[in-house]
Amino acid sequence: MTTWKRCLLWGITGTLACAPILPAQETAQPGSVSGTPVVLTLRRAVELALQNSKDIQLAKIQAHLADQSADLIKSEFLPNLYAGSGAGYTYGIPETPGGRAPSVFSVTYTEQVFNEPLRGMVKEQQEQAKAQRIVLEETRNTVMLRVATAYLELVKVHHSLELLRMEKESAEKIVEVTQERQGEGYELPVEVTKAQLTHAQVVQRILQLEGRQDELEVYLRNQVGLAPDQPIEVTPEDLPGAAEQHGANLIAMASENNPSLAFAQSDVRAKEFRLAGERRGKLPTLELVSVYSLLAKFNNYTDFFTKFQYNNFNAGVNVQFPLFSSKTRASIALAQANLDAARLNLVRTKNQVSAGIRQKSRKVQETDAAKEVARLELQLAQQNVSVLQSQFGEGKANLRDVEHARVDENEKWMAYLDANFQRQQAQLELLRTAGQLEKVLQ
Repeated sequence: MTTWKRCLLWGITGTLACAPILPAQETAQPGSVSGTPVVLTLRRAVELALQNSKDIQLAKIQAHLADQSADLIKSEFLPNLYAGSGAGYTYGIPETPGGRAPSVFSVTYTEQVFNEPLRGMVKEQQEQAKAQRIVLEETRNTVMLRVATAYLELVKVHHSLELLRMEKESAEKIVEVTQERQGEGYELPVEVTKAQLTHAQVVQRILQLEGRQDELEVYLRNQVGLAPDQPIEVTPEDLPGAAEQHGANLIAMASENNPSLAFAQSDVRAKEFRLAGERRGKLPTLELVSVYSLLAKFNNYTDFFTKFQYNNFNAGVNVQFPLFSSKTRASIALAQANLDAARLNLVRTKNQVSAGIRQKSRKVQETDAAKEVARLELQLAQQNVSVLQSQFGEGKANLRDVEHARVDENEKWMAYLDANFQRQQAQLELLRTAGQLEKVLQ
């Protein structure tokens, strides 16, 4: 038993870091036969989640909507041709509410040529569309982080359940031996109760971990697009070596790749475009216009005009000079306030990202130290089991002492698995903040 556990320890501390990644066609296949377990690797789980995540699909739709919104405003600077007709009653001089002569058929052409406030809005919307694509990237990072964390936790839960089931066997043996000794008068009833309590606590923890295992499997099946009852097998893995980075490198990477920081920078650029456009609102605007109209005989134009023609066409430019515009001043003030707020948010985001990198780097170091402590405690517990087994073979220790040592070894095993998972979590959070998560997991 001890030899097997030593192999498992080295399997986690060493072999897991170089575990081969199975080809995609040999791993998870959505829609596989329900009774056949699907073998997932960490990278394959992330890959399938990126393909099937509803959050990512929604973010893609929102990015598309942002592009369409920018195109809608930009269309004012493109040719726009309208054709129409209408009917109405006139009394007196025939004219429409807009002041034009009523027509049976008309064609209107418009195109903005020079309108700086409107052009500023176009550039703002285009930059916001880019920002929405940054939001899409952040959504992808969130999905990768959650799926990778769930995967690694499921690996830990599987190993913990194996250890607890062995611990349950040891606890049952301790209860049997203690009851025998109590029947022979060598133990008090309180010792039997203690042994039974230990056994009950192990059973309780097994049930709790089985519940957690079910939750994680349901979540992973939903994320990777498997059937609700599809069995899953996960392989023990550690994060790739690229996850190891120095704090200074990560801060530099975060300045270039952190989605939150990129979004704040894009927001500042968008507000700068809007302010520049509003400030140029004091300049004239120029629009190309052209109208063709076909007038009708039944409007009795001859009663009011000495001469007219049924086919009419005009083309030219519409130029407006803003002599005094309260709206322009208010728009400039609003755009300036929005820009000031965006710049402050950018400074705050930079500080938060820098502080987050340092904090998460320290967290990785702390969890790495905790993992080393847990490894040494496990090694000590294994050595203690070996000593007691030797003493038991020589008749110097009883079976209960050996089983107690095995229970302690299992506890140290689970503590080591917890410490390893905590370190992996800290690494994932650090990589996400630095904008390096996708490079490591794909």
